[in-house]
Amino acid sequence: MSRGLIFISGACGVPAHPEMTTKIIHFMVHGKAEQAELGADCTADDVKDLFRVAADAAPHHILKMYKANGSVVNISPMLEPNSQDSYYRLEVVASDLQSVAMPVEVDNMEHRLCHLETKVLEESGKTPEIICELKGQVESFKRKLESVKHLSWMGLFRDEGPPKTRGPQLSMVEERQQVRRKFLNMSSLQVTEEVREHLKTPIFDNWQWEAAEMLVLLQVMFTDLDFLTVFHIELDVLQNFLFEVYCHYNNIPFHNFQHCFCVTQMMYGLIWLTDLRNKLARIDLLIMLTSALCHDLDHPGYNNVYQINAQTDLALRYNDISPLENHHCAVAFGILSKPECNVLKHLTTEQYKHIRSGMIKCILATDMARHNEILNKFKSIQPKFDFRNKDHKEVLMKIMVKVSDISNEARPMNVAEPWLDCLLQEFFNQSDTEKLKGLPVTPFMDRDKVSKPTSQTSFIRFVLLPLFSELTKLFPCLEQHILEPVQRALEYYSDLEKAVQQQEVTTKP
Repeated sequence: MSRGLIFISGACGVPAHPEMTTKIIHFMVHGKAEQAELGADCTADDVKDLFRVAADAAPHHILKMYKANGSVVNISPMLEPNSQDSYYRLEVVASDLQSVAMPVEVDNMEHRLCHLETKVLEESGKTPEIICELKGQVESFKRKLESVKHLSWMGLFRDEGPPKTRGPQLSMVEERQQVRRKFLNMSSLQVTEEVREHLKTPIFDNWQWEAAEMLVLLQVMFTDLDFLTVFHIELDVLQNFLFEVYCHYNNIPFHNFQHCFCVTQMMYGLIWLTDLRNKLARIDLLIMLTSALCHDLDHPGYNNVYQINAQTDLALRYNDISPLENHHCAVAFGILSKPECNVLKHLTTEQYKHIRSGMIKCILATDMARHNEILNKFKSIQPKFDFRNKDHKEVLMKIMVKVSDISNEARPMNVAEPWLDCLLQEFFNQSDTEKLKGLPVTPFMDRDKVSKPTSQTSFIRFVLLPLFSELTKLFPCLEQHILEPVQRALEYYSDLEKAVQQQEVTTKP
């Protein structure tokens, strides 16, 4: 081991009592084998700080830990102990390009000394002692500066000020401002090529990324598709827009900011997998990605059926016609109406109209009440699909947003299944409220009648497979990426459903 044992216990790293339970974590970082001993009372912040030190990372850099099979594990006190044969891999996946860059003043001083030395050498043929001393002092100062910077990154050199205390839980406003600060600190980081490539695939695991990190990845998506260059979007305006979008997603089980990120990331991946960058105009790609980002803004956690039956303000405002989707659109353009968030402000009037019209169509298409109508339209044009045909492109854009919206089952099971738990929790919350208020109970949301396997087998068989199959006919490359995983998910839940039914039969009196 290059460092030996790194021990952490509690907030101050005080050595544990001999009887205290600890666990050993083996990991590789920068090509070196390391190990850490975590005390039973260490906090999440303690653990993250420990691994940040081990990776020589700055406080705002993004670290990820991987198992030997490449899957991401959460850096937390719940980290499973392992052996030297099954070590974790610790990586800094986003960092500054020039981590220890010297201040301009120091570089200028060094340059001027070199210039002075050259002139003196030309005139006298030797370097005076005073110049040698000055050069030595500059070098010494640079080493000290690097050392101080390095120590501050490791958390060993703190800014002066009162010690931090563990206060009460942050309010929603404070939490959002903390996310904003983290996001802006991280926004100049260079995300590794490995993560950028992984971001383009349906197997990306959202669960190991914090809100600020997801905002950085969303910024990467907009940047890598050339939107900032083509549409003259200032980086700070994009950052304000992304942060406002984050703030307008509610803290509910399923239709939250993480869902927004997943849908946008799937859309981003599909754009790359299907080579739509070379098939559609950049403005249409912007419509699809921004629609995915905004498609569930301010979702209350209760669907359209509930809104209409309960005669909510949204249902009354939109005359029972896709009340939620109309609301999502209105919130999106409310954010864009703020000058500091308006990523469309440099577009022509015609371009703005095109984007507004396209986003409204795409977001309204996510109302599942219109599912068969839109799918049947796509089926009718798919055999003769023409990328030059405006109507054909409009239908495809709706389909792409719809596929992205309900694509969880195309992801690996360890990513997809927790999303199903979140969805069922939101469904059950709605049916419980419907029962309390004496409203019609939505059948597929009733906790007394629905199980995890039964909810999925029907949805996959009658909604996902027909939709994904049709898109795969147009883009055969998607078969392995989204169609086959969904077919495997159907087998998994069908087997689970049979097992549950068999158990019910054997347990009957």
